[in-house]
Amino acid sequence: MGVAELFLIGVGLSMDAFAVAVCKGLAMPRMRWRQAALIALSFGFFQALMPLLGWALGRQFETYITSVDHWIAFVLLGFIGGKMIWDAFHEEETCCTQERFRLRELLALSIATSIDAMAVGITFAFLKVQILPAAALIGCTTFLLSLTGVCAGRRFGSRYRNKATLAGGIILCLMGLKILLEHLGLPGSL
Repeated sequence: MGVAELFLIGVGLSMDAFAVAVCKGLAMPRMRWRQAALIALSFGFFQALMPLLGWALGRQFETYITSVDHWIAFVLLGFIGGKMIWDAFHEEETCCTQERFRLRELLALSIATSIDAMAVGITFAFLKVQILPAAALIGCTTFLLSLTGVCAGRRFGSRYRNKATLAGGIILCLMGLKILLEHLGLPGSL
């Protein structure tokens, strides 16, 4: 898996965090750069940590699953992407409107938005992806997009939230399809 593919997966995974960061930006009466950086750092850290945990878990079961790893990658990425697409059209507008900044809430949001990255980490174990550079790229991508999300939320409001979630879901579904087509020997260059 190349850097461009890993970057696209990082973008797809970070769309949940981006959407929540937009909400956090919306709740700020004025731009607070320290809080914005903390939000982005928290989201980026957990988006990097979860693939590592998933990869470690996937390596434990690698010998049992190698013959169907491409199907597992396809199903996991398709499921995560499909859920994001569903959320883009059916999720209620639940942006945070409170002004108080709570670290406990940020921790919960960081974990909740990065659970799907653990499933991708399991997929990485089966695909023999070098996990440290991949996790670092996902974490950095999430950091940058989350920081952008806070700024965009503060500036523009929540009108791009569902579009970002939809785009992330489509990217993950297409990456899952690409992996499946490559392993089946079909042209998988999307």
